[in-house]
Amino acid sequence: MLNGLDSLFQIRRRGSSVWREVLGGLTTFLALSYILFVQVAVLGSVDMPAGGIIFATCVASAGACFIMGLWANYPIALAPGMGENFYFAMIAGMMGTAGWGLDMPGWKPALALVMFVGVVFFLLSWTGFRRYVVDAMPAALRYGVAAGIGLLIATVGLGFGNLVTFSGPTPQMVSLANNPAAWLTLIGLLIVFVLTALRVPGAVLIGIFVNGLLAIFAFGLIGRPGDIFSHEIFTGVGATITGGFEGFAGIGKAMTHHHAGEVIVFAIVLLFMDVFDTIGSLVGVAGEAGLMVDGKLPNIRRALVADAVGTTLGGALGTSTVTSYVESATGVAMGARTGLAAVVTGVLLILALFFRPLIEVIGGGVEIAPGVYKHPLIAPALLFVGALMLRAIRHVDWGDITEYLPAFLAAIIMPLTMSISHGIAAGFIAYALGKLLTGQGRKCPMVVYVVAGLFAARYFLACWLLG
Repeated sequence: MLNGLDSLFQIRRRGSSVWREVLGGLTTFLALSYILFVQVAVLGSVDMPAGGIIFATCVASAGACFIMGLWANYPIALAPGMGENFYFAMIAGMMGTAGWGLDMPGWKPALALVMFVGVVFFLLSWTGFRRYVVDAMPAALRYGVAAGIGLLIATVGLGFGNLVTFSGPTPQMVSLANNPAAWLTLIGLLIVFVLTALRVPGAVLIGIFVNGLLAIFAFGLIGRPGDIFSHEIFTGVGATITGGFEGFAGIGKAMTHHHAGEVIVFAIVLLFMDVFDTIGSLVGVAGEAGLMVDGKLPNIRRALVADAVGTTLGGALGTSTVTSYVESATGVAMGARTGLAAVVTGVLLILALFFRPLIEVIGGGVEIAPGVYKHPLIAPALLFVGALMLRAIRHVDWGDITEYLPAFLAAIIMPLTMSISHGIAAGFIAYALGKLLTGQGRKCPMVVYVVAGLFAARYFLACWLLG
């Protein structure tokens, strides 16, 4: 059996062993499994059934991991992307409002949109267009967008943790007096902070579990789960699967009811977010694993297809965009070099289905007032991920205003408007105008001009219609 695994994954050829691959896959799972709890909290905020979210997240992620491991042979795991999940919730929230008149929950057309974009991802992966887009994308915009998403996630984390309230005209700090949710958030953040500094694998997951125990036994904020394990893994699945396909009717209705511009922008932003995340994670993790050849990643097309299939499957089953995870670097640090690690992570994601009661309790939030729920068990993970993503801003050229101002605008507008698309629009438009008006028009890729023009047309049309 070991010889068969070695032949299939070229384990010894890449300087690894079966044990290292298994340990690397386990470590990667521990590093990324916080997303299971986060998805329940974020997607549950738009009234999606928790059971369907958990099933879709585990199965779509596992399927993508299997393709990545068995076909592309890379130790890179996939799961719903942080940032993409919040953007999905924003789309669902908008589409579900009365002004859109779709006569269905907003998450249904949002899932349909994810499915559609996943198919587009798949087609573009074969044509090489995705690689062209990333190669052509200015570094300032890539880093500015990543930092902005990080700030947005951290802002949500502050609200989830009941540390800051956004109910008034300006954000306000919440008093720590008689505020156990805030104290739980701070304790969890301290745990993640210290364990990460000590390079403990699965620091975020450990922080979530410790927080869960404190919430039950010390603060009394949540009840004990009736069972840790459950064989009822399909409850709620039908609603999310049928809901996604029903959502196509909602997309069609939106396109004919003066919302075509918004739908197109949603699709473009989902495309760029997934492109940024996927290529960045693939190149970063492969570089650490020593798998790059002459600065390029062999079999990148297969890796991109794994990502595209994961996104399509996720939309069909009931979760947001699936993408390659940079947390896979933790598995690489443990010695993983082949796709066997990704397969191990995929198997563990399937097994996680049977821990559904625990995931629902931790991701479901705590009631701090009648009808008011917060997520102090999840908030530390959001703050941690936000800090990680913000680090990208250091790569911006701070000596050239036509580079750093667009990056700054993209980063700052996202948390202030709670909108990823507004931040991306500001960055693209500013970059295109900056280069064009300073005689550096040729330094701006055509794709940036096209996207900037689409965003500008969208805002002009909105102003014209409102005027």
